[in-house]
Amino acid sequence: MSRKSLKGLLLALLFCAPVAQAEVLVKDVRLWASPYATRVVLDLSAPVGHTLFTLDNPSRLVVDLKPAALARTSELPPGAGLVRGVRAANKAGGEARIVLDLAGEAKPRSFLVRPEGRYGHRLIIELEGAGPRRQAPVISAGQGDRELVIAVDAGHGGEDPGAIGPRGTYEKDVVLGVARRLADRINREPGMRAVLTRDGDYFLSLRQRVEKARRNGADLFVSVHADAFKNPRARGSSVYVLSNKGATDEAARWLAERENAADLVGGVSLDDKDDLLASVLLDLSQNASIGASLEVGEFVLDRLGAVNRLHKQSVQQAGFAVLKAPDIPSILVETAFISNVEEEQKLRDQRYQDQLANALVTGIREYFYQNPPPGTWVARNRDRAPVAREVVVASGDTLSGIANRYNTSVPALRRYNGLRGDRIRVGQVITIPGG
Repeated sequence: MSRKSLKGLLLALLFCAPVAQAEVLVKDVRLWASPYATRVVLDLSAPVGHTLFTLDNPSRLVVDLKPAALARTSELPPGAGLVRGVRAANKAGGEARIVLDLAGEAKPRSFLVRPEGRYGHRLIIELEGAGPRRQAPVISAGQGDRELVIAVDAGHGGEDPGAIGPRGTYEKDVVLGVARRLADRINREPGMRAVLTRDGDYFLSLRQRVEKARRNGADLFVSVHADAFKNPRARGSSVYVLSNKGATDEAARWLAERENAADLVGGVSLDDKDDLLASVLLDLSQNASIGASLEVGEFVLDRLGAVNRLHKQSVQQAGFAVLKAPDIPSILVETAFISNVEEEQKLRDQRYQDQLANALVTGIREYFYQNPPPGTWVARNRDRAPVAREVVVASGDTLSGIANRYNTSVPALRRYNGLRGDRIRVGQVITIPGG
């Protein structure tokens, strides 16, 4: 055989030979547990095919990825939530296997996520307990009157840090601080009770946040965030409610899924209604919710203006998914711009977080005392319950002088405003408890 013929044969064999697929590297395995679900995150070098299957006695979830290899099998996270432990190994044939030892029966779902921010490709596995979810009772406030339930939602959490400030501050951390303070202030109001969607550093989907509010019979949903923009000079607070376009998109989703839901709109089931009637009921509920959201948003925005300059002078409307509960008035509060170095520093200050919480609860309280839902403690007592007021500290004011002027005590002012001493400054906003 000539050299030319031999070269041709070798080239033919080269092109006909099967090409080995490059392995995808599983760079890390991370685990986040919340009271409602557990999320396992696999950091990948590229997208990869995967299969899931469960095993019993004991309960396990097996995740196979191919072609893939684990970068390190010795550095796996400890168990948490629905996962008792994590095991992993590289198998023959270019396959990686991860085994999740489960604490009990769980419903898994998985999806791939494209690179975003500081994260690359990810495979996310979410586990939810298989047991039925029970409706949390709305606790009575006495005399047969129920409490107002305010769902307080700290944005982001877990593997989702939200925006990151110039000094490395995570949005998820500062908004959780504000949300906890707001919940504490709400719980000190007679006839009101707060429900935190998250009370720790874990991930919740937007739908899970809304679902928790609905399960607890919330009268209002307040989502707390910190804004960010490419211009570092942007600053100020804003309040958003759902836009009409966002409401239309959400209505289509609810109507498509209504046969799978037992209780969708204000206690009225849609599963036995024809399309026209279901659509009319949904529109009525959404329009009422958006109207109430705009109104409570104006009260809250007015109070925020006493604590921080306003980025937008009126309530804005957008299609945020977290605002889409059709039967709950919902607002999203951008407390300040974390991308502005001065406002980032303010957001880290616990006293400023207290001021934000006081402003928010005052706006919420004023709205509900003017628009009390029937059958609530506030509806029965609004005419005789004193309304909290705010005072802007002027030159020469002292904490004891303000206490005497408004017939309250210095310790009460300290507790209500999160003060550690008697020092106040000109321009500071002091909330008077109970008027």
